[in-house]
Order: sequence, then C-alpha cells, then structure tokens
Amino acid sequence: MISFLISIVALVMGYFIYGAIIERIVAPDDRETPATRLADGVDYVAMPTWKVFMIQFLNIAGTGPIFGAIMGMWFGPAAFLWIVIGCIFAGAVHDYLSGMLSMRHDGANLPTLIGDNLGSVARKVMLAFTVLLMLMVGAVFVYSPAIILEGITGSQVMWIVIIFVYYLVAAMMPIDKIIGKIYPVFAVSLLFMAVALLGVMLVKMPHLPELWDLGNMTPWYESQQVGGKDSLGVVAFLQKNPIFPCLFITIACGAISGFHATQSPMMARCLKSERLGRKIFYGSMITEGLVALIWASVSSYFFYYGGWREVVPAEQVEAFLSQFAADDGKTLIQYFSAPTVVKMVCTGWLGIFGGILAMLGVVAAPITSGDTALRSARLIIAEALHLNQRTVRNRLMICVPVFAVTFGLLMWQISNPDGFNVLWQYFGWSNQTLSVFTLWALTVYLARQGKAYVVTLIPALVMTAVCTVFLLVSPQALALDRYIAWPAALVVVIIALSWFFAWHRRQKGLGIKE
Repeated sequence: MISFLISIVALVMGYFIYGAIIERIVAPDDRETPATRLADGVDYVAMPTWKVFMIQFLNIAGTGPIFGAIMGMWFGPAAFLWIVIGCIFAGAVHDYLSGMLSMRHDGANLPTLIGDNLGSVARKVMLAFTVLLMLMVGAVFVYSPAIILEGITGSQVMWIVIIFVYYLVAAMMPIDKIIGKIYPVFAVSLLFMAVALLGVMLVKMPHLPELWDLGNMTPWYESQQVGGKDSLGVVAFLQKNPIFPCLFITIACGAISGFHATQSPMMARCLKSERLGRKIFYGSMITEGLVALIWASVSSYFFYYGGWREVVPAEQVEAFLSQFAADDGKTLIQYFSAPTVVKMVCTGWLGIFGGILAMLGVVAAPITSGDTALRSARLIIAEALHLNQRTVRNRLMICVPVFAVTFGLLMWQISNPDGFNVLWQYFGWSNQTLSVFTLWALTVYLARQGKAYVVTLIPALVMTAVCTVFLLVSPQALALDRYIAWPAALVVVIIALSWFFAWHRRQKGLGIKE
C-alpha cells in the first residue's frame, strides 16, 4: 500500500504547505464577518468553529468521497493521483476561495459571485444552471435512500414522503436548529467509519496496485480470472470509459466539485472570523480527500486483491460465480455496486456497528446533501429576487415551487427505467461544469486584485478540458470519437486562455483594479 500511504501523507502536507500559500494570497484579516454584522437568526448565525467544520464537511461530502472513490478505483491507481493532485491544487483552493469571496461579499451565493466577475450574462446563466443542479441533487438524493429504506421497512412512497417532509423543514428552519444539531453527529459517524477502515487496512497490509503499475495492470486483471474469463470487467469498462475525462467526472467529491461552491456560502454566513476560513473550507476538502483515499484503497482491496471473497457471504459468492458462468453474466464491477461494497465491507469488517455506520453512509449522507442543496436553492433564488428570508411566509414562497419542480424530476426519474443513471450522468457533468465557471470567476477576481491568479487559472484550464471532452464523447451528449474530442477540447482551452489574457491586458492597460 505504498502509493496509498504516500498519498495520505501528501494530502496532509498539502494542507500545511500549499494551504498556507493560498491563505497568504487571500490575506484574511480581522474585519467583521457577515455572521455577526448581518445576523438574522435564520441563515446568518454565528456558530462554534468545530460545528461549522463538521457541517461544511458533511455538506460537501455526502456519499461523494465514498461511491465516487469506489467507482474511481476501477480506473486503477491513477485514482490515488487524481485525488491527491485534484484535492490539494484544485478542490481545496476552489472551496477556500469561493468561501472567502462569499464572506467578503456579505455571504453572497455562487451565481452572484460569478456574475460579479464574469458579467451579467454569466450571472443569469449560472443562476438557472445552479438552481437546476440543486434540484437534481435533491431528486437524486431522495430516490436512492428511499430504495434502501424500503428494503428494511415500509414502502418506497412512504419513505419518499418522509424524506421530502424533512427536506422542507430543514430547508426552512434556522440553520442552527436542525442542520447545526444533527449534521455534526453524521459527520463524526462518517469520519469514524473511515478511520476504522483505515485501521483494518493497515492491519491487513494487502499488496495493492501501485502507481508504477499503471503501465502494466494485466497481472491484476488476470489474477481475477474465473474459468479463463475476466471476472473483474475493468478492461471492457475502460474501453467504454477512457481515463480522460471519465476519471475526473467519476471522482468529483474528493478531488474537485462545483457543488461545493454552492455550499461554502452557507458556512461563510456562520463563521466568526476570516482567519478560520482555511481550517473550514480548505481543511474540509482535505478531510474529504482523505476519506476518498481510504475508500479507494478499500475498493482496490475488494476488486483487485480479491477481497470480495472475504467480505461477501459465501452464498453470495456462489451466486456471483454461478451467474458469471453464463454467457451474459455480470462482472465483479457490474455485480457489486458501490453501495453494496460499502455495506459488505462495513458489516464484514466492523460487525453490527459497521452495518449501522454503513447505513448512515448510504442513507443519511445523501439525505443531508439533498436538504442543503434545496436550502441553497432557496437562498440563491431569494438573493436573485431580493426577497428577505426572515419570515416563514417568504421562505415558503420559494420553497413550495422549488419542491414542486424537484418532485416532478423525481417522478420522471422513477417512471423512466434508466432515469436514475441518466440524471446522475447529467448531474456529474453539470457539477464539474459549475466548478469550471467558479474557477474562472476566481481567476478573474484574483487578477483584478493583482494577486497570483495562476493558482486558479491552471485548474480552470484542466477542468475546462475535462468538461469539454466529456460533453463531446458522452453517449448522452454528442457521442463523438475521442480522437475528435481531444483536439476540439484543446482548441477550446486555447480560446479560453487567449480570451482571458486579452481581457487581462486591457485591464492592466486601463489601470483597473478593484
């Protein structure tokens, strides 16, 4: 597990070294924060630092660093590399700067921040785009927990109604009443689960694929052959899903996610001091990266090392082998979904308590992501309409139509046989596209301030390329050949870079600095 252990050390060092560099660029000071200056008892509420950290961590995490990391490991140990580099140099910078920029603009939401730096057209586009993304998050994260809970007790409809009612209450109530009380508990559970799994991995110390195996993964594929057939299924998977850009879309939370920039403003309204920004925003993202690394290593153990034979009950092992013998049998990565891996590993390694933690991971985490997404939608719309949110009536005016549209998306998702997968793919691309706009807005802001904009420019260019290629090659979009998509993406990146430098030269020539 050399690559895995080095990756953990690199992430921690990234917080202390690169995080300090980014903090110096931002230069936090002792100015009064929106939490105290604009306190309203609903959304602007100063809270203890530890609680803000836990809420921010759970807001941005959900199941992202778990499911995404498990599926991301199907691309091999390159997943470790993307998590470390993406988290330190892109994701944590993206989260920290968007949170700090919001704090310095009265807790402004993302569309406003983008509009202030990229123009009124971008503001309007991103307003609609961001709200739609929040509604998709709400719809996606109602359905999956309801399916799981249905298998325990009650009906799917019952659980959908219960989750929706909770969403409505959590989205409307003051942030310290529900979110501020239950989120820290769920966050501790997710962290404890990750630490416990790390302990088991360190005791087992299995031989996992390393970064230097990237050029020759054949021995690992062959080690999982059953009856002369490739039971792993990674080779066929990679033929349909090239590492670039699919790895960068699959592992979003844990590396970089545009969704995070919609959540940071909520905590920007709860911090007592700017100097806490690095701990909350940069630190939460690094913590999420650590969780993603742990689950990526667990996934590597499960699929490549053959750990599935250990943690999966004997009867289910036989069921897999029996169906795999058929001509149309499913491979390991098709048969054992990410939620299944979580459940099997947690219960197999951590017993009954592990099963409870697994349930929190696959049920509570998406629910908490969904409720904060819809809360963000309320705040974004309220800001656009200049509608004060102190009164329950004003909150209801926004929440009712927001929940109605979300319910419509949910019904379409349920009625369409492939609805969840389609909605998830659009969510994945939209999520990373949002990070592109956020990074470009941050780059413009830093350039206007005469600061080191290169720290966001490089990630902006990378993610521009990722989203462009995915849009061009995805079967849900243009479905072009990758050898057409890659040059086209390069052209888009060159145009974006040229456009930025042309703008920057004009700004310098006019002597404009904000």
